[in-house]
Amino acid sequence: MATFLYRLGRGAFRRRGRVLLVWLGVLVAVAVGAMGAPEASDEEFSMPGIESQKAFDLMEERFPGTAADGATARVVFVAPNGQKVTAGDPRKAVEDAVRSLGVGPQVAGVADPFASGAVSGDGATAYATVTYTVESSDVTDADRAAVDAAVDRARAAGLTVETGGSAMDAGGGPDGTAEIVGLSAAAVVLLFTFGSLAAAGLPLLTAVVGVAVSLFGIVLLSGPLGLSSDTATLGMMLGLAVGIDYALFVVSRYREERGRGRAAEEAAGVAVGTAGSAVVFAGVTVVIALAGLSVVGIPTLTKMGLAAAGAVAVAVLVALTVVPALLGFWPDAVLARKARRARRSGAGDGVAGPRDRAAGGRDNLGARWARFVLRRPVAVLVLGVASLGALAVPMASLQLGMPGDEAKSTATTERRAYDALADGFGPGFNGPLTIVVDARGAADPRAAARTVGERIGGTDGIVSVSQARFNEAGDTAVFKATPSTSPTDEKTRTLVERIRSERPAVEAQASATYEVTGTTALNIDIAAKVQSALVPYLAVVGGLAVVLLLLVFRSLLVPVKAALGFVLSVLAALGVLVLVFQQGHAADLFGVAQTGPVMSLMPIFMMGIVFGLAMDYEVFLVSRMREAHTQGESAEQAVVSGFRHSARVVTAAALIMIAVFSGFVGEQGSLIKMLGFGLAAAVLFDAFVVRMAIVPAVLALLGERAWWLPAWLGRILPRVDVEGAALGHAGPGGRAPDPDGAVEARV
Repeated sequence: MATFLYRLGRGAFRRRGRVLLVWLGVLVAVAVGAMGAPEASDEEFSMPGIESQKAFDLMEERFPGTAADGATARVVFVAPNGQKVTAGDPRKAVEDAVRSLGVGPQVAGVADPFASGAVSGDGATAYATVTYTVESSDVTDADRAAVDAAVDRARAAGLTVETGGSAMDAGGGPDGTAEIVGLSAAAVVLLFTFGSLAAAGLPLLTAVVGVAVSLFGIVLLSGPLGLSSDTATLGMMLGLAVGIDYALFVVSRYREERGRGRAAEEAAGVAVGTAGSAVVFAGVTVVIALAGLSVVGIPTLTKMGLAAAGAVAVAVLVALTVVPALLGFWPDAVLARKARRARRSGAGDGVAGPRDRAAGGRDNLGARWARFVLRRPVAVLVLGVASLGALAVPMASLQLGMPGDEAKSTATTERRAYDALADGFGPGFNGPLTIVVDARGAADPRAAARTVGERIGGTDGIVSVSQARFNEAGDTAVFKATPSTSPTDEKTRTLVERIRSERPAVEAQASATYEVTGTTALNIDIAAKVQSALVPYLAVVGGLAVVLLLLVFRSLLVPVKAALGFVLSVLAALGVLVLVFQQGHAADLFGVAQTGPVMSLMPIFMMGIVFGLAMDYEVFLVSRMREAHTQGESAEQAVVSGFRHSARVVTAAALIMIAVFSGFVGEQGSLIKMLGFGLAAAVLFDAFVVRMAIVPAVLALLGERAWWLPAWLGRILPRVDVEGAALGHAGPGGRAPDPDGAVEARV
């Protein structure tokens, strides 16, 4: 692989114009396709195999067109203190607003609160539901403005009025702030790392190219595949982070090879053959982990994983081709200032700058840190493991769910509408349970549905049961059961379990079957399924890490150490996520408006992503150690050499990823906010605690045993040359290596 990538890097450097034209053509093609692509319709969340999904499917079958119903808007009216919405001026204001809400080309109808009984027991609160003939994505701004106008008139009459519902969600996705914050922070880190504007700008430029191609591609496929806005945001987040990092590794190795005296084209080839090999492996691990999310059985998760995997694959291709092509146009621009001055004065071809000379052999900060760890391996190991273990403890109280309007800021009208309904009608009003009764086998379907409703209505924790609604055939009924607790309350989950556990006795009495669904039940079922999949998925991902690293490092203990470190960093990141988003510690600092359960998809998604990112740092750092060890250095000295060459670059890469992910903490979407925070924490722990501290400490304790591999296993394992050993032993074209492992022939 190293030889192939070496030739690819030199070819891209030599034919730089063609390479850039090809990528420009690809970018233009996907951009034009995206602009002409139809808008994606609202993605319907589904999870095969759970009861709430089966009940929903039964409703689809027995009540045709249920899922095709249009968007809805809910307008909540609250009377001034001491007054009621049922009399006097408040009632007149509500009636005027309802008449205004019923006007509009897309409005199918408005449920009058006084006619439908949508008034609270104390008469202080009422709500009107507006239904539309189109889906929420197709509701026009004019129709939303009509709702706002009616609301403003009711407010002017003295009422407190708030709105919610799918029709009022204008979408829009990310506004670009997170990307700007991430790019700005990355630029600062790159400038400090390289000391060159060109060297700092090149990874940013190539990452933007890769993200643009990926984002346009996702938009192009959004309609046919039903991709959500979160899918595009996730692809942008990962594509930006890994795109900058992968280009950073190639540029850093190019500068190092130029500092050793290689000509520009040769240095580009070696950089792609060595650092590029690590990029390929790291990218493949991320792609495998993301694509592997499809085994969980959640279509939404599968789509997001595959789209993000595509963005990572594009980032890898850009790093292997566009980076050396741009280096071909400006071969000296990325060098340190002193190196460029030396070249202009004729002092040589690639004289190293101060940072490059440090990387070439002198002890820099990375080497000094490695020596510190090697002198105190037990203390560093115990401190690192204990720290991450302590942070992982809150993970034991992890609660999964799907936060809705209650998780939004109180500055939003959706959250205020949610609170007003909870105050007026009870906390369970915002998450009623939908009971689907299949009475095809009953002698009297209506009596059967009535029996089920009475039994469920008598369950502790249920405050009310609505009138049953039958399908045209009269053999299937649907009614609402309102809990006394909020949708995210643990008591609500227990209530759903109790209703289901009592089903055999109820069904025997009613001679009919029933199932529980609705948003609340669906979220409970999703959380249960994801939680049951966490440990198996973690075991699969950890096992995959061992196999992949076994191929790369041809060592038995190094992969096991890497996989255990990955598990530790993931658990610590999830523990911090629980501390902030679930328990509320430092919640204000991170803009968390309301504590509650962690998004159901978050832990398993984070495991897949962090697995790939953790392997990035493991490969880039440990491959340099192995490279030094295979060239004759002792196990201890190889650790120092690996840190001398890679610590600064890995540190910069980790800081860039943390900056990019942290920028998304400011997003409004709960999943993206949590994912940005969780990934930033995971990278922080994995890069700086696991890879920079625990890894060298473990290698110091293992000594030469770290690189041991049973002979029988060594014979059957294929050789994957990630560190570019083939280039060091004999360069392509028969070139002989120099004492530093560099090829003598110059291009």
